[in-house]
Amino acid sequence: MQKVGSSLFLILLVSVRLFAQDTLHLSLQKADSIFLTKNYYLLAASMNIEAKRAQILQAKVYPNPIFTADINAYDPENKQAFHVGKTGEKNFQLEQLIILGGKRRAEIEIAKTNTGIAELEFQQLVRELKFRLHSDLYTIGQQDFLLKKYAKQLNLLDTLLKSYEVQANKGNIPLKEVVRLKGAYIQLNNDRAELFKEYILTQTDLQILLQTSSFVLPDSPDASLDHYLTPASVSNLQNVAQENLPELLVMKQNKILAEQYLSYQKRAAVPDINFFASYDQRGGAFNNQVNTGIAIPLPLWDRNRGNIKTSQYQLQEAQYNLQAKENEIVSRINNSYAYYIQTVSEYKKSHELYNDDFEKTVEGMSMNFQKRNVSIIEFIDFFESYNSVLAELVRIKTQLVISAEQINLLTGKDIY
Repeated sequence: MQKVGSSLFLILLVSVRLFAQDTLHLSLQKADSIFLTKNYYLLAASMNIEAKRAQILQAKVYPNPIFTADINAYDPENKQAFHVGKTGEKNFQLEQLIILGGKRRAEIEIAKTNTGIAELEFQQLVRELKFRLHSDLYTIGQQDFLLKKYAKQLNLLDTLLKSYEVQANKGNIPLKEVVRLKGAYIQLNNDRAELFKEYILTQTDLQILLQTSSFVLPDSPDASLDHYLTPASVSNLQNVAQENLPELLVMKQNKILAEQYLSYQKRAAVPDINFFASYDQRGGAFNNQVNTGIAIPLPLWDRNRGNIKTSQYQLQEAQYNLQAKENEIVSRINNSYAYYIQTVSEYKKSHELYNDDFEKTVEGMSMNFQKRNVSIIEFIDFFESYNSVLAELVRIKTQLVISAEQINLLTGKDIY
């Protein structure tokens, strides 16, 4: 019994030390607000959007002109270095590339599409992390509720064990009843230890999402779940996903990007003109000669056909990927909705069955057991059944929330 008491003391000591830390009691709205302003993953992703926007500015910029200066290094006739005076030689040339075929406009459109994709990817990241945040925040509330229930029951068993050991030593009750109580204590303690391990993992994920070292708990863990019972149809959810799901919209933008890239490669086959103007002091046909002219590549062998062909295949690839993603989303929504309907049914049934009678019965069984009106077998059976019911209720409620939040994630909109 001394070992059992020491184990309980250690559990309570660890719990007290942990909860002595600052604890954040957050509503879902407050958690969202902290998450959106402090999460470094989002801040990093937002920098990617700004980087893509900068590429739009870069695409709008015209190529710089090129200035060339050619001066005499050594005049062998007059044996003079850097002979650049009135009787010497110097040449200056200014060149400007003239982009034709609408390539610059096409580059701007490609940069804009890439920016749009970055923004959609950011939205998808937000939704995925919010799904984790909402699921974890409700899960941690239910885990905390169950841990407190287990702690209360362990304290009850510990009190009963001390009393029964005294009576067993006096020979008033058989030792096997003490052994059965110890077995029930050890089993519940193991269940609590496993739950506590899951609790710590959930806390770690929440702290990472909210960038805090404090323990996080919902401000109302037993709040009504009625808003998660909103009726919906599969067809409506699929339509919502088509219009709002960032993951799917990215694939549509990838197809547009492939189309724009193909258009750009076709435009790239149009040669650009290099315009130039030059001044030659004495090296040309006349002194102080001023020239102007153009240079243009002749598309005799390289007509960019390889890049055009590659772009056509990439466009087809983007089309296939889009079709595959649309089919995937339909399948995921169908299956997630079927799972959600099942969880709603379980929740409603459990809500009907579980009421205050359970808690009253627990208190009554404990009192009657201590008065010896209930046998050890009846008490242990009820005790284990009650804990199974508690764990099942927590599972059902948590499952309902996660399944509803999963539909929010799959549709790209807060349906629930």
